[in-house]
Amino acid sequence: MRESGWREEICRFGRSLFERGLTPGSSGNISLRLDDGGWLVTPTNASLGFLDPARLSRLDSSGRLLSGDPATKEIPLHSAVYETRRESRAVVHLHSTHAVAVTMLPEIDPSAVLPAMTPYCLMKAGQVALIPYHRPGDPAVADAIRGLAGRYSSVLLANHGPVVAGESLEAAVSAVEELEETAKLYLMLRGLNPRYLTPQQVEDLVSSFALDLPVHDHSPHTLT
Repeated sequence: MRESGWREEICRFGRSLFERGLTPGSSGNISLRLDDGGWLVTPTNASLGFLDPARLSRLDSSGRLLSGDPATKEIPLHSAVYETRRESRAVVHLHSTHAVAVTMLPEIDPSAVLPAMTPYCLMKAGQVALIPYHRPGDPAVADAIRGLAGRYSSVLLANHGPVVAGESLEAAVSAVEELEETAKLYLMLRGLNPRYLTPQQVEDLVSSFALDLPVHDHSPHTLT
């Protein structure tokens, strides 16, 4: 696909995410890594529902702005994801309500925020790590992501929102949608002693779909 096509795709997916209430106002950002190593990125203070393809930020491989509006202040975050997950071609960061809410709960395990609830969350979003709170745009967020060494394709920023990487823009969007729905399920079922996937069922998914999940005990969380 030509760059013009990718610009249209970013705007199309951004509008879809915004219209379904997954990232309100001017929150959230999307980046796409191009074949030349440069990026297309949504601009700072831009609503994902009203993006202009011609005004997307075009960066070179070093992150220097070549054309378009000034890029999102979350560039260090996106850069760290690409550095540690070389196969990723797109990153989506949202402020989706249920995913943000889960980050504020006291029982959350930072190495596995959500228990194994549905096969599709594991298949699309993988296991999810929690990164402690930093102010938006803080370079320390990038350092925290680098500290995960590429083991996670999906992370939650505490009190902030999800960051999901994918091998394509469509894959990243699908994964962040699945993550938000699973966070909603977790909140709905919290305290009701639901049946989660067993370790054996998780292992079957791993072997059947060649999932690359960090080693972790997938047993249900214990409330504190």
